[in-house]
Amino acid sequence: MCGVIGVSGFFTVAALQAGVAAISHRGPDDAGMYTDPVAQVGLGHTRLSILELSALGHQPMLTDDGQVVLVFNGEIYNFRELRAELEAKGVVFKGHSDTEVILQLYLSEGDAMLSRLNGIFVLGLWDARKDALLVARDGLGVKPVYVYEGSGEGGACFAFASEIKALQHLIPPQDALDFAAIDRYLSFQWCPGAGTPFAKVKKLDPGQALWVSRGRVVSRSTWYQLPIFTKTPAAMTEEVATLGVQTYLRQAVHRQMIADVPVGAFLSGGLDSSSVVAFAKEINPEVKCFTIEAVGGQDAGMTDDLSYAKQVAQHLKVPLAIVRVDSSQMARDLEQMIYQLDEPLADPAPLNVLYISRLAREQGIKVLLSGAGGDDIFSGYRRHLALKSEHYWGWLPQGVRAGLASLAGGLDQRNPRFRRVAKLLSGAALEGDARLVNYFLWAKRVDLHALYTPEFKAQLGQARAEAPLTEFLSQLPKTATALDRMLALEQRFFLPDHNLTYTDKMSMVAGIEVRVPFLDLDLVQFASRIPDQLKQRGAQSKWVFKKAMEPYLPRNVIYRPKTGFGAPLRRWMQQDLRGLVGDVLSVASLKRRGLFEPKAVQQMIQANDSGEVDASYTLFSLLSIELWCRAFIDRASTAQLKQAGK
Repeated sequence: MCGVIGVSGFFTVAALQAGVAAISHRGPDDAGMYTDPVAQVGLGHTRLSILELSALGHQPMLTDDGQVVLVFNGEIYNFRELRAELEAKGVVFKGHSDTEVILQLYLSEGDAMLSRLNGIFVLGLWDARKDALLVARDGLGVKPVYVYEGSGEGGACFAFASEIKALQHLIPPQDALDFAAIDRYLSFQWCPGAGTPFAKVKKLDPGQALWVSRGRVVSRSTWYQLPIFTKTPAAMTEEVATLGVQTYLRQAVHRQMIADVPVGAFLSGGLDSSSVVAFAKEINPEVKCFTIEAVGGQDAGMTDDLSYAKQVAQHLKVPLAIVRVDSSQMARDLEQMIYQLDEPLADPAPLNVLYISRLAREQGIKVLLSGAGGDDIFSGYRRHLALKSEHYWGWLPQGVRAGLASLAGGLDQRNPRFRRVAKLLSGAALEGDARLVNYFLWAKRVDLHALYTPEFKAQLGQARAEAPLTEFLSQLPKTATALDRMLALEQRFFLPDHNLTYTDKMSMVAGIEVRVPFLDLDLVQFASRIPDQLKQRGAQSKWVFKKAMEPYLPRNVIYRPKTGFGAPLRRWMQQDLRGLVGDVLSVASLKRRGLFEPKAVQQMIQANDSGEVDASYTLFSLLSIELWCRAFIDRASTAQLKQAGK
């Protein structure tokens, strides 16, 4: 993987150099820039060498005539097949990189080539013949990219970068906040859709491409849509589904083992990562695996993964390296985590990725395979089973359902089982897509509005945190089942806006590329055709996937309870992080920022300390937002003052 940055419109070479330096961690092996002051375009790249380790893989990569220039972050898994096609047409290649294949494919097919790419990527391609810059993101949004459209010192300005911290060097100082986005971060713990905390910095949508000329976007297009948009109902037997899962997952893992450097794998002991390792072992019997042991206890309701990871490693006879981290150290690293994430994602799970990636890099690994995406294509989250359970109560009159929601909300939220019941029924009074979206929410609108200052509320206006999800659902075919619709939300929002972005940021800071076989486009397409009754059978989620893996993994691993990363956040907020909470969310700090009501926040902290309410995740969201503001607004302002000599 790499870091990419680019600008169209007025810029200085020094600013572009600073932006490249800001993402040097993403590509410690090489760096380069291309600038054309007359055309007002600049491209920068930092390289983590995975394929074609020689100088023939250097970027920016230019055509022989210098008219087309490419910077690329990612991996194209079908590049060998594409290369063979081009060679059959007479194209002669200098090296063996997938970057060169993209460049030559563009010369052959123009931007239509995007639909030929099966991989994970962000690319910036300058075509001097068109006087235009192409910026595109992979179909499922595995690789992040941020864009700015506005004006600079010399007029119109467009800029893009892998990380906001790099983008800041190319664009005017930003202090205007996107209040709707902040509301979404608090509502979901992440921000679905294009928004970021900065009003003028956006995420490029998955599968989207832009053409830019002289600092202005001249066209937008969507080159990839999720399979749900073209899905046609079809019968599929258990045998066909099981064999298909094995075939397509094996193909995806084998494709993604291609590298000129050692490839390892995450191994949590869960079904997804264990399945990836099982097929990776077919290519490399000694594939190195990595897991984490968090010392210091977990919150109630969390399961220890380590014993399962050890069991899988022993069963598959693969080496397993364990990074042991004290929970107090994890708590201390949260401030740095928020800075590295570029966004105030209120989830401690990114630390898991960071620590494992560091250990892997120390042991000479540059690429790790991840099990991310398995739940999102095969139906593995609790909310998917909760959706199926609606037939037990969904037929009741709305008033009765509202009463159930109220009763469940009154249960003791310190008990994990009661919390889940309350979550299950929190949207019982809602109908249709509104109820579907409610499963993704972590905080109620009424509770959050009590925390907002009048200024925040005025800026927010009538914006609804759920809007990106409900608008997306309104575009889906009416024939799509409720489970299909929920899985589409996972794939369109939860993955790119949360899981994948933190995986990218925290692995790349350690110089590790993470690949996600479950999101191979061929596998995603096949999984979309599997009927609901084969994905969920009774109380068993991911049923057909589990059946498919029975020949390869122990049954108690396949059919173990679902668990997430067991960071003891609730304990942290009352103990390890209590001092940080008191400082960052102090009355003085909150008044200075002007976003949240100091009195309401202090009351929530006290109620959480006493156990009266379970507000740990909401408080963590508030904490994350203030830490983000300090890192990306206050720090930038201080740097500007120093630069001005004040």
